[in-house]
Amino acid sequence: MKTSTGVILGIFGLIVVGFVTGNVTVEHLKTGGLFLAVLGVLVYIHEAGHFLTARRNGVVCHEFGFGFPPRAVGIVKDDETGVYRWVVGNESYHGQNTLFSFNWIPLGGFVRIKGENGTEGDPDSFAVQSIWVRFKILFAGVFMNFILAWVLIAGVMILGSPVPLDEVGGSASKINQEWIVDAPRVMINSVNPESPASEMGLSPGDVVTKVCDAESCLTIAKEEDLKNATVGFKGRDVEVVVRRGESVETLTGTLRAEVSETQGALGVSMADMVTAQYPWHIAIVEGLLRTLSLMVAILVAFGGLLKSLFGAGSVGADVSGPVGIAVMTQQMRDLGLVFIMQFTAILSINLAIINALPIPALDGGRILFLLIEKIKGSPVSPRIEGIIHTVSFTLLLVFMLYITVNDVLRYI
Repeated sequence: MKTSTGVILGIFGLIVVGFVTGNVTVEHLKTGGLFLAVLGVLVYIHEAGHFLTARRNGVVCHEFGFGFPPRAVGIVKDDETGVYRWVVGNESYHGQNTLFSFNWIPLGGFVRIKGENGTEGDPDSFAVQSIWVRFKILFAGVFMNFILAWVLIAGVMILGSPVPLDEVGGSASKINQEWIVDAPRVMINSVNPESPASEMGLSPGDVVTKVCDAESCLTIAKEEDLKNATVGFKGRDVEVVVRRGESVETLTGTLRAEVSETQGALGVSMADMVTAQYPWHIAIVEGLLRTLSLMVAILVAFGGLLKSLFGAGSVGADVSGPVGIAVMTQQMRDLGLVFIMQFTAILSINLAIINALPIPALDGGRILFLLIEKIKGSPVSPRIEGIIHTVSFTLLLVFMLYITVNDVLRYI
């Protein structure tokens, strides 16, 4: 029913960064493949929500496409003979059964629903359905992205979720000691921009195991060890040894000589972390609560973004487009499966929220037109609605290109 402009631009994200830096590697291509897979899953789940809800309510779906046209090949059950047949190339199809197509441009997917543009008046057309049925079909994509995030977060909790050590045990804690499956380690939670840690290449999720200067090394077993090491070595050239997923990295740089209350010598926030494997029945409930909490946090962040757009007239440095997401995908790939799953869940919530916004061309915008129809007692002219959606889609594409340019400039 709709496609994601982020997917259209995003698959090229990491490759673009490689070209502008003159360094396209196999790792770029591998990460690009993972990026394609992650965003492909997000879009397929979203479009499957529209498709399944439409079919359940008797609305014909002409086509469910994997990738974007031109079409390579498709398969459909013939309306007359009941026998499945192949459809090769861009042969026009508008039958009652759904054509499942595979298209040449592997950037997401789409659903082509009968009457979605308000021009067909048959009983099995989207255009003639009640407002409630049309709302369910439009909202189903958003709902499926939320469900996907819930499933992924619950899966992370079952496989093993990193949690702060100070949240384990005690009468107020929801995490039992027997769920802990490893020893505490010092994990980087965030890296301040333009800090020594950022220049070294430290990333959230890195586990610090050792800090060395030219004369001595300190083993890092707890958060206090890292704080003492950065204070003791401030102003010096150091090597920081980290465990990143399954690999061990040695990063070099110079610590700050002068520190403040808000900025340490290294420039990170950290915590003593352990891995908790939740029982499945606990993970389902806690996963739902964690998903709702993430949704609230992302909504607050969107509020801040809108404030900066309409207030300062600029996009904040924390806003990333397709290229930035591609770079973050590489970071998650380095950290392992659990981090990829958690990152995908966050992207899924983002996609759900963006599509729920009352912006024409998105699901929320189409739902807004349903609300207008309900209030005025008649639908908005399909021609006028189509023009509004087209203009809005163009503006969204321009905005996405603007963010992409910012991403490229940031990562070159």
